[in-house]
Amino acid sequence: MKTDPAAAAAPLGGVGGALSGSGPARVALAPAAAAALLEEAADLLVVHLDFPAALRACERAGQGLSGDALADGAAGTSLEVKCSLCVVGIQALAEMDRWQEVLSWVLQYYQVPEKLPPKVLELCVLLYSKMQEPGAVLEVATVWLQDPDNQGLPEYRALAELHLQRVLLPLGCWAEAEELVVGSAAFSEEQRLDALQAIRTARQQQKHKDSDPELSQEGSSHKFLSRLMMLCRLWDSAVSHFLSLPFRKILLASLILCLLVVRFDPASPSSLPFLCKLAQLFHWIRGALFSSLVPRP
Repeated sequence: MKTDPAAAAAPLGGVGGALSGSGPARVALAPAAAAALLEEAADLLVVHLDFPAALRACERAGQGLSGDALADGAAGTSLEVKCSLCVVGIQALAEMDRWQEVLSWVLQYYQVPEKLPPKVLELCVLLYSKMQEPGAVLEVATVWLQDPDNQGLPEYRALAELHLQRVLLPLGCWAEAEELVVGSAAFSEEQRLDALQAIRTARQQQKHKDSDPELSQEGSSHKFLSRLMMLCRLWDSAVSHFLSLPFRKILLASLILCLLVVRFDPASPSSLPFLCKLAQLFHWIRGALFSSLVPRP
């Protein structure tokens, strides 16, 4: 059974009403109230697919968890809830095609990039790289990876590899990529060598593209020709299948299709003109198709 967010926030003297406004004032939420709003937001996102409402629920809870008024005993739970709220909010923004707002929306609850949870940063990197905008997250991810407190986290190496593959290499930041791999203690010697080899390979590929711009055009032309040939094969297959069917079977299949789609009564007198026109149409199609196949006397 779900906890009512309004009931959970009742001991706080109407915090829900204060948070629903757009003003800058922030009132600390109790962990129970924030968890209830998190449950509500997740339900709106996954079950009801009401993405604007899910985002509003995340914002109400996030504003109450962004201040420093939280007690020390509840800080750990509140950080976990706030991270989960950001995950739901990121998904809601992406579903509404507002992915450009994700980074600024998340940072308003953490103020500085160094404080972003690893899971939130990972989602931001994946989202912006998927949308072909890795440069938007370059500075934030770099600052996070350079923070000494974050370098001791168990998720650090995975995020460093993700930043390398999804941000630095696509942007051609070769010096930054090598500095990250060489200067980080999170990589083992074997992992460091593999990463440096990946950087060299990506740099060589970029040099080939820059020296011969026709390669990219040839690649695009090759894809277009491949798709065109596929369409031609599909069309030939469809025509061959059509020609292999007896005329009466084609007419019968078309009539059944009309019965299912148009839902008219073939026994009704009003349907007779339609049936006659349908038969004439297929006779015409048959004549047009077979006229080129049958030699004239």
